[in-house]
Amino acid sequence: MIEVIIDSVRASLMSPHKMVILRESDQDRYLPIWIGPYEADAIAMELLGKTAPRPQTHDLLKSVIDTMGARVSHVLVNDLRDDTFLAKIVMDKNGVKVEVDSRPSDAIALSVRVKAPIFVADSVMERAGIVPEEGMSGLFEEQEPASEEDLDAFRDFVESLDLDDFISE
Repeated sequence: MIEVIIDSVRASLMSPHKMVILRESDQDRYLPIWIGPYEADAIAMELLGKTAPRPQTHDLLKSVIDTMGARVSHVLVNDLRDDTFLAKIVMDKNGVKVEVDSRPSDAIALSVRVKAPIFVADSVMERAGIVPEEGMSGLFEEQEPASEEDLDAFRDFVESLDLDDFISE
């Protein structure tokens, strides 16, 4: 098992789906996982220390686990089948190990609430992990904000558009 941390939660401009990027704790290897918008929001809200006016589903799950006297030991992204990641929530209840099948997004949203570590199976990281090439600007590197010159060029382009060309009658 490889311990990972949440590197970021990202949005796609092309679809309503979002992505959670997991980063190997001691290396620059990443595991991107497409997730739904609600799960992405649940993860991001907790990481940012924000709370919803009413408990979210993952808050409810945390309460149920606490009430039953169990403790989340860790979550594990344990398999990749047909381009779908699978995960398990691993809990301890009175010394008994309990594993619950889960979507990775739900397991991760729960893990940030209970402060449990996240692991990825070696075989999953070998098959789906990504190591960015040196100098690669893109998904995994922080990018500098656009300069005023870049924005001026974009502004000039937008202002040069004749919107009448796009109107069909």
